[in-house]
Amino acid sequence: MEPLVDTLIEDSRWHAVGLAGLAERVARASFAELGLSETGFEISLLGCDDARIAELNADFRGKPKPTNVLSWPAEERAAEEDGDLPVPPEPGPEGMAEELGDIAIAWETCEREAAEQDKPLADHVTHLLVHGVLHLLGYDHVRDGDAELMESTEIRILAKMGIANPYD
Repeated sequence: MEPLVDTLIEDSRWHAVGLAGLAERVARASFAELGLSETGFEISLLGCDDARIAELNADFRGKPKPTNVLSWPAEERAAEEDGDLPVPPEPGPEGMAEELGDIAIAWETCEREAAEQDKPLADHVTHLLVHGVLHLLGYDHVRDGDAELMESTEIRILAKMGIANPYD
């Protein structure tokens, strides 16, 4: 079975939480919940540090500071109406996976947030990866209805992965 996530680890601390395997489980759980095929798609993931994500945040969002996770969808899939489901992607032909986009996640910010929230680091990272995958699939949280849909979808996926509601 071809992997869904192509992971590049820039910061070796990510090996401690098994980022590549965790990301693959997240992608498969997310796709299963959304009724998407587990073949014909690819996601790129960068496991980096705060300095690198601050550069990316400055370059792409004009915010020169670290953040926990960033995502860059390859295609706009958002629903036109607030709260409607996004347009699902079509898998690429055999041997030519449809690239859904890129996710970057920062070690220090994730580690600090998990400690502040008294959560296991792997659980927090799992939530952030689910969040990033959903962004690549057209989910967003700018409009109220979209935010409710994204949050409830995250909660369902995480529950199926044995992780408590991160919003409680």
